[in-house]
Amino acid sequence: MTKSIRKTFDEQLSDMQQEIVCMGSMVEQMVHRAIKALSERDVELAERVIQMDDAVDDLDLSIEGRCMRMLALQQPVARDLRTIGTAMKIITDLERMGDHAVDIAKMARTMADQPLFKPLVDIPRMAAIVQKMLRESLHAFVNRDIKLVHKMVADDDAVDALYRSIYDEIADYMEKDPGIIRQGLILLMVARFLERIADHATNIGERVIFMETGVLEELNI
Repeated sequence: MTKSIRKTFDEQLSDMQQEIVCMGSMVEQMVHRAIKALSERDVELAERVIQMDDAVDDLDLSIEGRCMRMLALQQPVARDLRTIGTAMKIITDLERMGDHAVDIAKMARTMADQPLFKPLVDIPRMAAIVQKMLRESLHAFVNRDIKLVHKMVADDDAVDALYRSIYDEIADYMEKDPGIIRQGLILLMVARFLERIADHATNIGERVIFMETGVLEELNI
């Protein structure tokens, strides 16, 4: 590339990265609001989360189109090609995270007219870690920070540990009181959706490593 073409391409990459960060921020808000709606049994907030999914889908299409134009017009090679490929993988993971946030919001809407059989403690704690993982994964992408990716893996271990704890606790409650089985199953589904969001954040980390090294390292094992 000539200097002028290189400058234009770098500007396009920067714009694409910022759009991905915007998409990630929106998904993080969806997760936060979905868990808040669940904790507070707030139907209106749950509905807002569901409505936000259209904006996330629009960003997904916009960023994909931006990436396709760069591939067609700039003919990037090597590291630049891996960056664009990584971006396209990331938006797929972000879109699926948004879908899971919507799933949680729908669960919150379903439970809105029921008192919780116990205060929610570990599920909000799990959600906070998941949101942190999402922020870290995108920060690692923008700053090409492999060390941050490996730090994030420890957070994924914490999410998995919380999921097992939540599962055991709710299973114990359901065994003692069959009357709360329906609500218990819904809360287990919420915890499972959070675990899946964490897995998608880890997927982003794997692609960041690939972007920088050309080696696809499996982190979620």
